[in-house]
Amino acid sequence: MTDVLFYHLTESRLEDALPPLLEKSLERGWRVVVQTGSEERRDALDQHLWTYRDESFLPHGTDVSQQPDRQPVLVCATPGNANSAQVRFLVDGAEPAELADYERAVFMFDGHDQGQVEAARSHWKVLKDAGHELTYWQQTPDRRWEKKA
Repeated sequence: MTDVLFYHLTESRLEDALPPLLEKSLERGWRVVVQTGSEERRDALDQHLWTYRDESFLPHGTDVSQQPDRQPVLVCATPGNANSAQVRFLVDGAEPAELADYERAVFMFDGHDQGQVEAARSHWKVLKDAGHELTYWQQTPDRRWEKKA
């Protein structure tokens, strides 16, 4: 059964919190897909991942770029898994498809956006009822992650 993690952003933006989590996933040897809520958001996040930090490089592409199957991190606006990822990040209220093909699913939601909070609560209930192991993480004031449930 897929491990499901919920990351509640309270102190930083997704653009600040997501790249380090993607880097950790790659360090573990996982391929990753990041599903956004829209094509516009996919394109903005794609651009951000190229420039978010001068001293690092996060190899990635989008589902509309050439050879998406070869990307270690694939940013998409659809529920597909073109790069055979083991980890799926769902951001900006993206709707999950079937999670059984993944080792881990990570829902990241903005605690200042009531729509995203309500969507996360709904996903939590559905996934818990389906028998998934769920973990809830919340940011501390110093932007670290603290396990709450």
